[in-house]
Amino acid sequence: MEHRALPRLAASAAAALIVLATGCTGASVQGRPGASGLRDPYFPKAGNGGYQVEHYDLDLDYDPADGQLDGTAVITARATQGLSSFNLDLSGLRVEGVTVEGAGARFNRSGNELTVRPAEDLKKGEVFRTEVDYTGKPKAVTDPDGSQEGWIRTHDGAAGAAGAAGAVGVGEPVGSMAWFPGNHHPSDKATYDIKLTVPKGYEAVSNGELTSRTDTGDGQTEFVWHSAEPMASYLATAAIGKFKVTTGKTPSGVAVYNAVSPGEEARSAPRLARVPEIVEWGGGRFGPYPFSTTGAIVVPAETLAYALETQTRPVFSGAPSEDALVVHELAHQWYGNAVSPKSWKDMWLNEGFATYAEWLWSEDHGGPTAQQHFDALLAGDTAVDSEAGSDWSAFPPAAPPGPGQLSESPVYLRGAMVLQRIRQEVGDEKFFALLRGWVADHKYGNASTADFTAYAEKETGHDLKKVWDVWLYGEKPPR
Repeated sequence: MEHRALPRLAASAAAALIVLATGCTGASVQGRPGASGLRDPYFPKAGNGGYQVEHYDLDLDYDPADGQLDGTAVITARATQGLSSFNLDLSGLRVEGVTVEGAGARFNRSGNELTVRPAEDLKKGEVFRTEVDYTGKPKAVTDPDGSQEGWIRTHDGAAGAAGAAGAVGVGEPVGSMAWFPGNHHPSDKATYDIKLTVPKGYEAVSNGELTSRTDTGDGQTEFVWHSAEPMASYLATAAIGKFKVTTGKTPSGVAVYNAVSPGEEARSAPRLARVPEIVEWGGGRFGPYPFSTTGAIVVPAETLAYALETQTRPVFSGAPSEDALVVHELAHQWYGNAVSPKSWKDMWLNEGFATYAEWLWSEDHGGPTAQQHFDALLAGDTAVDSEAGSDWSAFPPAAPPGPGQLSESPVYLRGAMVLQRIRQEVGDEKFFALLRGWVADHKYGNASTADFTAYAEKETGHDLKKVWDVWLYGEKPPR
C-alpha cells in the first residue's frame, strides 16, 4: 500500500523540532495561539478558535483486513485572528508530519488536541493550507449517552461472522476526529473532497457526488467524492464494504445513490424505493431539496445503535424498519444539514423538526395528523403514537440537562410539539411558509434557538412568547 510521502513530511517535522529546540530568532511574534475548544455548552473542547475551515481534501487508504488507515488531510482555512499556533481535533491516530503553506511545522499532541505551530505566524484574514499526514487503526469513540461513533468496523455475510468486512465513519457529535483531523464543531462548515482507496472488490462510499472510480492497477480501487455544499464535520462519512450499489434519479432530477451491505438488500428494498418519493414530498413541504444528490448507506445490522443523517446519504444500521425512519433522516437534509446548529445546545432544531416531518408524512399519507400525534403525547395514548409513553416532558428541549441527554425524547418529541404549538397559534399558511423560509434564508449556514425564535415571530407576525416560555424553555411539564 502506497504511503504517500510520509518520509518527506516526517523529515520536515524533524527539522521543525530542531528549530524548536534551538529557539526562534528574527521578527517578533505577531500572532497568538488559537483557542483549543470553542466552549460549546456540552462539548467545550470540540472545535478550535482562531480560524474557519473552507475546504477539506482527504486522501485515505484503508485496508479492511487489518483496519489500517493511512491518511493525508489538506485543510484550507482562513485565519480569524493573527495566529502563532492553532489546534486541530484528532483522536488516537499517529501524526507523521505537518506542513503549513508548504513549510514544515512544529506540532505536539495532548489528548485529542493536535497543536500546530507554523514556521511563520499567520495574519488575520490569511487563507492558509495545512497538510497533515497520519496513520494508524482508527477506533470508536464512546458518547456521553453510551453509544459509539467514530470509526466502526463492520461484519457481514460476505466476510463471515469472524472477519471484518469493512468500516463506517460516523461523527455525531465529535466522532469524526477518529478518522481525520479538523475543526470538529458544527459551527465550522466546509466543502469536502474525499478520496478513498480500498482493495479491489470493495465499494467506498461518502458524501456528495462520485466524481471518479478508478482501478489503480495494483489491486486497489480509488473512489473520489465531492461535496460542493458546505457540511458540518459530524455529517461526513466514509463507508467501506461489499455493498450492492444502485443509482437513479428523483422525478425532479436529484441523483440517487444507494449502497447496501450483503444480506440487507431484500429487507432494504421497499424502504429505499421510496427515497425519491420522500425527497419530492419534502421539496413540497420544506422547499427545494438542498443538495445535488441523495440516497442511503445500509451497513450490517447491529453495527450501530442508531441511524444517522450523514449529508446527502444517511447511514442506517440494518434495513430501515419503517418509512418514518427514512423520512426522519431525509428531513434532516433540510433541518440539521442545510441549516446546522450553532452549538449542540440547539439540537432540537435538528431533531424536533425531523420528528415533526414524520408527523407531516403521516398526516399526508392517511395516518394520524400532526395534531393527533400532539394530542396522543399529551394523553399518553400509545395506540396513536407508540412513543406517547416516553418521558417526553422531562426537560425543556432547548435546555437538555447535559450531553448525555441530547438524544432523549424531549429533544425529539417535545421539540416537535413546539412546532405544532406554533402551527396552532399562526395557522397553516404562515406555519408552512415559516418552515420553507427558515431553510431558504439560512441554507448552508448555522442557526441557534434564539435565531429561530426571533425569525418565527418576525415572519409570522405573532407574539409567541408563551410558546417559548412553556414548551421550549419551561421546566415544568406542559399541559
